[in-house]
Order: sequence, then structure tokens, then C-alpha cells
Amino acid sequence: MTTARPFLMFQGGVAQAALDLYFATFPDSGMARAEHWAQGEPGPAGTIKVAVFTICGREFMCSDSPIQHGFSFTPSSSTFVEFDSVAELERVFGVLSEGGQVLMPLDNYGFSQRFGWVNDRFGVSWQLNFSA
Repeated sequence: MTTARPFLMFQGGVAQAALDLYFATFPDSGMARAEHWAQGEPGPAGTIKVAVFTICGREFMCSDSPIQHGFSFTPSSSTFVEFDSVAELERVFGVLSEGGQVLMPLDNYGFSQRFGWVNDRFGVSWQLNFSA
């Protein structure tokens, strides 16, 4: 079967810390499987070579790149999360914005009663929306 999954490339060995934050923040989230770099391999031992995980039931992949790139995450590619509770939206926005960057504060922008856009502390971009 052909599949497509969003892929997050982390640098600096922070993939596990990012996944820990996401698993603690979003429902129906967790690790499906992970391979770690071993001693003598290109990446720092113990960091994530490749992982498959879920956020809100959706499968993603990620890795800790052993190569330092001149690029990282960009807000032009983000994960859009819809909430059925304003309180949950506000909680998640608070968690993800801590140490990150608010691109659009929570507000009514006309296309949504409550919407916010944030880059988390790892640089991953999230659009968070209340869908009434």
C-alpha cells in the first residue's frame, strides 16, 4: 500500500524532546516505532534515526539529522489542528507557544472564531483552530 506521512527533520538531537512535548500535549498521540543511532553510526548514539508516531491519531515520521543543514522548519508548512473546545485550544496554544514564537495570537480572524498560529520551541509550525 502506498502511504504519505508528514516528515519532521530535527537537528541537534532534539527529536525525542519534541515528541515528548507533543505526546504530553495532544490526545491520541504516541510512538509507533523508533530506530536510534548506534555508537559508530553517523548520528549521535541514542538520537532518533527514524521514528513513526501519531499526533491526534495521524501518523508522522521524524529523525534527528546527523548532518547540519542551512535550513530548518518553516511556517509555510505547518500542521493544522482543529479543536472542538476553546479551552483545549487555549491550553495547547499556551503549551506550544512557551519558548516558541507566536505568529498569529489567538483571535477571531473572520475565517474562524478562534484561531492561532505558533512555532513551537523546536521550530515546528502549528495552526490551531476552534471548529464550532
